[in-house]
Amino acid sequence: MGKAGTRLVWFFDLDDTLHDASHAIFGAIDRRMTEYVATHLDVDEQEADRLRLTYWRRYGATMLGLARHHGVDPHHFLRETHDLDVATLLRAERGLARLFARLPGRKVLLTNAPDRYARAVLRELALHPHIGARYTIERMRVHGAFRPKPSRAMLRHMLARERIPAHRAVLVEDSASNLKAARAVGLRTVLVARRDEPFAARRPGRAHYVGLCVRSVLDLPKRLAFLRK
Repeated sequence: MGKAGTRLVWFFDLDDTLHDASHAIFGAIDRRMTEYVATHLDVDEQEADRLRLTYWRRYGATMLGLARHHGVDPHHFLRETHDLDVATLLRAERGLARLFARLPGRKVLLTNAPDRYARAVLRELALHPHIGARYTIERMRVHGAFRPKPSRAMLRHMLARERIPAHRAVLVEDSASNLKAARAVGLRTVLVARRDEPFAARRPGRAHYVGLCVRSVLDLPKRLAFLRK
């Protein structure tokens, strides 16, 4: 992208964007969350799993529902449910560190995951030297309240902290709802199409809030010319 590319700031999601969390990590986290809910709310496994999904769909994070409706300590919940040996569960493509080294512009992590887990994954991927800042769920607060993706207020707050206009920011993400919110705020958007969904349906002619669609973040350098403003 030449000089224009160096002025962009890339906000990368983590799970199912930079690595294949659906392979093993999501399953491990879901089991931990269900066990946590069952233990701390004294309900059976079926009800615990229902609450886990209900709060995730309603608030964007199970943690928020548990804190709001049951007084659960968010930090304790995150620590207990994400304390994983990520090295044994991680599956990712090779070449991510080389991609980050040559992709022009600042790179920032933007994930609803907790910071300790995110740091562990970035280290396993050898991406930590290339990340200029990490916005994990602990930092996603607006006026003291947690506001994870797809909160538009959080995105605006983050842009203000980074001191960049929205049109210079690009969100690279596997979640359509998060991209829709980002586009409404003015960010450029890149959808990393999940492998269990038909890729043909994600091509241009897709939803207006998807500025570019790729199979993998490794495809970014050769597709940048097609990134819509």
